[in-house]
Amino acid sequence: MPLSLEEISALREVPNDTVLETAIRMLRGRLAVTSSFGAESALLLSMVAEIDPSTPVLFLNTLRHFPETLRYRDELVAHLGLQNVHDVMPRSEMLAQRDPQDQLAAFDPDACCALRKTEPLFDTLSLYDAWVTGRKRGQAATRSDMEIVEPQSDGRARINPLSDWSRADIEQEIRRRNLPRHPLTGFGFASIGCAPCTRAVRPDEDPRAGRWAGHVKTECGIHLTPADRSTV
Repeated sequence: MPLSLEEISALREVPNDTVLETAIRMLRGRLAVTSSFGAESALLLSMVAEIDPSTPVLFLNTLRHFPETLRYRDELVAHLGLQNVHDVMPRSEMLAQRDPQDQLAAFDPDACCALRKTEPLFDTLSLYDAWVTGRKRGQAATRSDMEIVEPQSDGRARINPLSDWSRADIEQEIRRRNLPRHPLTGFGFASIGCAPCTRAVRPDEDPRAGRWAGHVKTECGIHLTPADRSTV
């Protein structure tokens, strides 16, 4: 069921630091959290676990992740006591038809993201009226004007409770909470996606410069509007 105007207004009117708790409690059973279990994911997941560890958490298991990411997912779930984490995966028959040799990322990364990320996620998100992301404005120029609560054209809403947090803010809070780190962050990986399309970055680079390096592509598609996704 789409969110009502009253629900959207209620989410937009609460202080930024309480929007996550408000959304989880107000939309219980209608909301999911998406997480890459990447470089900064521990903070949002820790906040979710404090509010309600039974909140559904969706992890896009593209079958192309670094082994370190899969081990980190299991470690973090156990550490935080998350009770409702689901792997969202591409269908085997679609992989057989469209990427039988696991080489699609090499020559058409947009098609690979559609197959392994966008399509599986949005099939699953059709079960929910709202979803929470860990995106921040400072991650990339493409995210600089994002709002904390973003109504979607289909009546759902995307909620970005960390959108106005700086990298320094996030680092300080991760340290304060003594949260486990993704092991690849120690090797210069600031934003971590699928192994074929992710590299380490230099300290002076955009944190997402290591995603799809050498391509114009900057987003996998799950955070674009339907109109935008049709053009990538």
